[in-house]
Amino acid sequence: MLFRGIREDIASVYERDPAARHFFEVLTNYPGLHAIWVHRFSHCLWNWRLKWLARWISTFSRWITGVEIHPGAKIGRRFFIDHGMGVVIGETAEIGDDCTLYHGVTLGGTSWKAGKRHPTLANGVVIGAGAKVLGPLHIGEHARIGSNAVVVKDVPDGATVIGIPGRVVATIKPATSSDGKREAIARKYGFDAYAVSTDNPDPVAMSMGRMLDHMHVLDERVAEMCKAINRMGGDVCGDLPTIELEDEDVMAEKQKAQKERSKTDGDN
Repeated sequence: MLFRGIREDIASVYERDPAARHFFEVLTNYPGLHAIWVHRFSHCLWNWRLKWLARWISTFSRWITGVEIHPGAKIGRRFFIDHGMGVVIGETAEIGDDCTLYHGVTLGGTSWKAGKRHPTLANGVVIGAGAKVLGPLHIGEHARIGSNAVVVKDVPDGATVIGIPGRVVATIKPATSSDGKREAIARKYGFDAYAVSTDNPDPVAMSMGRMLDHMHVLDERVAEMCKAINRMGGDVCGDLPTIELEDEDVMAEKQKAQKERSKTDGDN
């Protein structure tokens, strides 16, 4: 069971970190994973009421990984701490499956009273670098907390939260056919799919998305007009010209060749 969990954790790193190259590298060079594995052992000791030993092991883990996880915290499967340094997770924090935390994140409390005083994260939550989630609040499934945000209120499922204090700026919507068309147009014109995401709070990205929607509507209208004219005996609207986007290396080679030709002509 223990080794299966380790393999599962390492597999989850491949899904979330493109810098991960092979099994041994992840096993030996990811302090966030080391902190989680030590925590699972210290959490068992905590549940066995060996609390001083559990705290001592947790402190030792903090020295070597830079990640402080209280042995009383409850952590789900495939949890990933990227970079790790400066992460603090309090005693009554609860973390679901497939969650991701970046460096400098704090899951802290706002009260000195005993009892539940730290956040609960549902499955699939992502918290950006330096964010603070404070108090016995609930973060909904697949919610995203922006870098350096300070969250002191519950967050609904699928929400994106940014700022101080944290505010919801977007909510993930179910994928629709129009979203697929937008992505196809974005690829056609050379935009990355994430740059025109429907739930992206970036105003520039949102404007680009609206522009692509407008272009899609115009393309459909032109196609309908062409079909109607052709049915009446006309011969219009062949294939629209396309702009070939050349690779930067190819462009550099062409420019180099052009300069050499210009130099040769000048010498002659």
